[in-house]
Amino acid sequence: MQGNVYIYIAVMSLVSLAVRVLPLTLIRGQIKNRFLRSFLYYVPYVTLAVMTFPAIVEATQSPVAGALALVVGGVLAWAGAGLFPVSAACCVVVFVAELFFV
Repeated sequence: MQGNVYIYIAVMSLVSLAVRVLPLTLIRGQIKNRFLRSFLYYVPYVTLAVMTFPAIVEATQSPVAGALALVVGGVLAWAGAGLFPVSAACCVVVFVAELFFV
């Protein structure tokens, strides 16, 4: 990497600031488009899912154990279980699955 590191940091800071400030300054009224509103509503969930799902599968010694825990956690969450029971069940599933698959 050639060049001045401070220039790179300054450009990165300006781009990060622009991404956050421009929507606040350019969009002053309420967004009335239903498609855009629904898209913006789901962006945080999609971002979290994209960051979390690969980590779930790759964090275990066996990707099969991670995938099984993901399925069990999804089913329990869909059934209405709370955060602690879901996470505890996923930990137990990973522990038992790694006994068999590793």
